[in-house]
Amino acid sequence: MFNDALDPKLVAIIGAGPAGLVCARWLLARGFEPVIFEASYDLGGQWNAACATSATWPGMVTNTSRVMTAFSDLDHPEGTPTYPTREAMHAYLVEYAETFGLSQRIRFGARIERLSRDANGAWLMEWSVSGSDANHSWTSHLSDWLGKITGQTSARFAHVVVATGRQTAPDIPRVPGLDTFAGKLGVKHTSQYEGASAYKDATVVIGGCSISALEIATDLAHSGARVITAFRRQRYILPKLQSGVPTEHVMFTRAAALAGEHLPAEVAAEGLKQKIVAVNGSPEQWGALTPDEDIMKAGVTQAQGFLPAVAEGRIRTAPWIDAVEGPVVRFADGTQETADAILFGTGFKLSLPFLDPETASTLKVDDQGIDLYAETLHPDLPGLAFLGQFNLTGPYFPVLELQARWLASTWAEGEPETDQMRHALTTGAYQPVRGAGVPMHMMAMLFSRLGGVEPDLTEYPDLERALLFGPLSPASFRLTGSDAEATAYERTIRSAEAFGHIVGTEFTPEQAGLRAAISA
Repeated sequence: MFNDALDPKLVAIIGAGPAGLVCARWLLARGFEPVIFEASYDLGGQWNAACATSATWPGMVTNTSRVMTAFSDLDHPEGTPTYPTREAMHAYLVEYAETFGLSQRIRFGARIERLSRDANGAWLMEWSVSGSDANHSWTSHLSDWLGKITGQTSARFAHVVVATGRQTAPDIPRVPGLDTFAGKLGVKHTSQYEGASAYKDATVVIGGCSISALEIATDLAHSGARVITAFRRQRYILPKLQSGVPTEHVMFTRAAALAGEHLPAEVAAEGLKQKIVAVNGSPEQWGALTPDEDIMKAGVTQAQGFLPAVAEGRIRTAPWIDAVEGPVVRFADGTQETADAILFGTGFKLSLPFLDPETASTLKVDDQGIDLYAETLHPDLPGLAFLGQFNLTGPYFPVLELQARWLASTWAEGEPETDQMRHALTTGAYQPVRGAGVPMHMMAMLFSRLGGVEPDLTEYPDLERALLFGPLSPASFRLTGSDAEATAYERTIRSAEAFGHIVGTEFTPEQAGLRAAISA
């Protein structure tokens, strides 16, 4: 093991996906020297098709717009469609890494096997090695250090960031008789889906009401498969576009976040339900199942073509799977299907197998989450941080960047007060969230406030409508604070007007009413 004296500016980042890359970019901006350890042979995480844990598939496009699937310092190339392809996203992340000098900081083929604290409180990281460093040209100020660990499988760090992604361990539910399924195409998680061609003319049961489950169901239904979807609960469904505007530009806004904070929960929930039903109706109107009247119990998901395919008879909806007997799938309403394949779009378990037992116990790690202050730090584990290890509903990129900016600034100044963090783990705004997804706009507000970069609406009166009812674009969080950027004002307007959603400064009656309610 390489045991040089610990450099407090040297930070190990586990994972070269979007979270790891944006974290490295902002640590560099604060004077740190990040080194990224990546198990695969390319960067990109989920957007690297060759990555063993990628849940993407051929022909897949993003479910959030190009504006909201980007970082504040780099826009997608002109001409990029509203929803970029998997390949376009990978190219974007490669360009981002090149732009900020991150590529030469990545140690590919290094799978982390164990992370623990030594007797002096340093973080001991151990990894297995595949491939070689021969083709890497490390930056000069890192080359000596990295040269010393070439061929090594462990090193000590003062700071470590875990940025391995939240969607890496598929969660397949327990169903009586599932192990007896005899369909010719077997049982898989939707993360293993590789396109519709293998399922042509097959009967496929898809379990789950996640975005990926509904998008794959639609893909299969339009490609010659007979599709049955099974839900534990029918969610309300939003289309990807509302009158040509990406849904997250309309739903995940600062006004929605403020409404959630200032209005009674039942009022905010009813307002959300009314908006969804006004845009897309209730699922039973299309021939799907009837959701719970309480939208908070039913939940919300997104799919552009699923409900039209149900209405056209291309997809049959059924309640949850009661049992499996050979090729026969029985549903809770007594109906059954003889199936060739079962696909589960039932989410992911949190998986951090490299954490040593003592660290995992301190963090109370389980399949659903971790105990962390603001989803990032723990008072008893200084020097260790987690980025993006939460379930998020909506665009990840703006939230990941805000979290990375706050972490980099925090570490540049030292760890937060231990007592403050410990208190926040049990009460207050920064309690850990487990299980269900957290709305993107709530997390964006949390990190922007922690980082002191939430724009003051009174300082930007001509941007008020865009900042309240436009998208929470990455550029809108560069208007103020130590990372303020000269073009942020213009780019905030451009993002808000990208799809004709926000034009001018006049509020509609609905916007004026909500503005008054959250200002009261």
